[in-house]
Amino acid sequence: MSAQLPFDPDAIEPEDRGERRTTLEMGHEEAVEHVREAFTDAGFGIATEFSASDMLNEKIDAGRSPYYVLGACNPPVADKALVASENRIGGLFPCNVVIWEEEPGVQVVYHVSIMKIARLVGMAPDDGAWEAIVETTGEYVEKAWNNL
Repeated sequence: MSAQLPFDPDAIEPEDRGERRTTLEMGHEEAVEHVREAFTDAGFGIATEFSASDMLNEKIDAGRSPYYVLGACNPPVADKALVASENRIGGLFPCNVVIWEEEPGVQVVYHVSIMKIARLVGMAPDDGAWEAIVETTGEYVEKAWNNL
């Protein structure tokens, strides 16, 4: 028997979770560098990064196509988010941007807003202070997306 969610996930629109997706026509390593630069130029630092495909292929012979995770962070916003969420948002840090190879020469870039998700699942307040954090991070992501 599976636990029933207290809400209908199908009722949550992609915008409600800050979902973004685009396609880049370039090689995987070039796309990773391009996304890294786009987010850095938009005001994010890259706090962590790793190749999920390399790890899984090495550990369990998964046979995965290239899949890379960039953990982006804007420290002033992250600090405000920790305070406003009573430290809970840290469970979702950093703001991940993933790049996976759809096919050779075609890379998908994907991101969801941890700030919006935290509010949806009750990890952050639904108040004006949190809305300001959501808006600020959204502006940074919009700038990064425009850089892509």
